[in-house]
Amino acid sequence: MDVTTVVIGAGHAGLAASHFLRERSIDHVVLERGEVANSWRRERWDSLRLLTPSWQSRLPGMPYEGPDPDGYMTMGEVVDLIERYAAVTAAPVRTGTEVTSVRRTDDGYLVTTSTGPLRCRAVVIASGACNRPVVPAFHEAVPSSVEQFTPFDYRDPAKLPDGGVLVVGASATGVQLAAELQRSGRPVTLSVGEHTRLPRTYRGRDILWWMDASGVWDQRYDEIDDLTRARRLPSPQLAGTPDRSSVDLNALTALGVSLVGRWAAVRDGRALFSGGLRNVFALADLKLQRLLDTFDAFAGGTGERFAPTTVPASSRLQLDLRSGEIRSIVWATGFRPEYDWLDVPVMDAKGRLAHDGGVLASPGLYALGLPVLRRRKSTFIHGIEDDARDVVDHLAGHLAGHPAGHSAGG
Repeated sequence: MDVTTVVIGAGHAGLAASHFLRERSIDHVVLERGEVANSWRRERWDSLRLLTPSWQSRLPGMPYEGPDPDGYMTMGEVVDLIERYAAVTAAPVRTGTEVTSVRRTDDGYLVTTSTGPLRCRAVVIASGACNRPVVPAFHEAVPSSVEQFTPFDYRDPAKLPDGGVLVVGASATGVQLAAELQRSGRPVTLSVGEHTRLPRTYRGRDILWWMDASGVWDQRYDEIDDLTRARRLPSPQLAGTPDRSSVDLNALTALGVSLVGRWAAVRDGRALFSGGLRNVFALADLKLQRLLDTFDAFAGGTGERFAPTTVPASSRLQLDLRSGEIRSIVWATGFRPEYDWLDVPVMDAKGRLAHDGGVLASPGLYALGLPVLRRRKSTFIHGIEDDARDVVDHLAGHLAGHPAGHSAGG
């Protein structure tokens, strides 16, 4: 046995796992295909800031101690944070080591990498939930005169051709890029599907303070009625701007962004959009109202209520992509993990890891950093501590030979 446990990924999730493995004196190695915090370095656009206020940028054993707790970290600051954490915890990271295969053996796993094989008894998959952008198949029918980008390709407005931009998707990424592109002087059309509307502040505090203080973020995965849906909810319409402004659809409309429905198909060079924006907006507004009611029940009293999302007087159901009106498309249609290297039958029909709170059906195989893994806060930096502790507790029980029914703590 080369090492007891292999952790795949040296982002905040993998490093948090390493922290708790070290606490339990479990020998391990953290494998990283690039550098520490690789995705933050290589796969983000220039102006992006964290959605969460800096005081929530805490990791196990390392609270936030910076000068601007209510600000929002830039990507460079996030990289510095994760690098510093790797150094403080003396995590045994091997950079430049790409995992090409994980296979089950009689007594554990064989992990094949670009620098050689490793045998181990347990594996923690912490390679991230956003490894590959999701783009609908009909993107291939878009005329070649229109340039197409994903958030991995996009860096700043100057990299796009002059002229109109169609941004597809109205979650956090889509609304942020739509606002940035509109401010750059490009006319922007935003294709809107299901979305999660949130104000940046409520009753004088950051909305994510309310999520934390009210206990909403601590809700466990086994307490959620429709866990599958919860794990697929769109990211909230938030941006980490210094002025703490909201970037909901009303704010984008005020900037001049045109709203259309969900992009359904391409036919004869035309983008076809679904109708029903009124219903989509009403559902998002209703969910926001219920969340604010939850906060008010926690704090007492009643805070402000926000104007309903304004439905455009007329919304186009199609756009001729050959007319020159749209010169580029930005697909902000989500991301998915990538497990091409995982040769263990633990995937569901849609290519996602099938797990119970991060515990996979193959003994000794675990996951961290996925949406609502064990709590609603699982994918956020400050949310990893409880998840990593629970998962490593279960892993330690497995190594100690506890029965298969041993459950993760917390």
